[in-house]
Amino acid sequence: MKYIVTLNGKDYEVDVDELDEAVVRSVKDTQPAVSAPVTAAPAATSTKAVAEGTGTPVNSPMPGTILKVVAGVGQKVNEGDVVIILESMKMENEVVAPASGTLTKVCVESGDSVATDEVLAYIG
Repeated sequence: MKYIVTLNGKDYEVDVDELDEAVVRSVKDTQPAVSAPVTAAPAATSTKAVAEGTGTPVNSPMPGTILKVVAGVGQKVNEGDVVIILESMKMENEVVAPASGTLTKVCVESGDSVATDEVLAYIG
């Protein structure tokens, strides 16, 4: 489906596929461009390292902010134990261990913003 979206007074044509969630396929400027010098912006770099580890990953079920890391590295957890408290949409959500084992790595800390399916920790 195509939509016209106005952002900061400028119209954009947005092409969106309908799936379980919206995915933007392309965005086209619908207004003619004004001639102006174009300078390249520096590439965006992430300050977060890619979370790598071994074992069963504990993934974020939704985007949000980490409020509290309940279990630390080396702590034994059972399937269903609360590992992390995640705030999303002004609600506190418990992220539970998907398997029993020992927490081998915690990839986040309080205050971190996370995306859906981002790895928060590993259980070995």
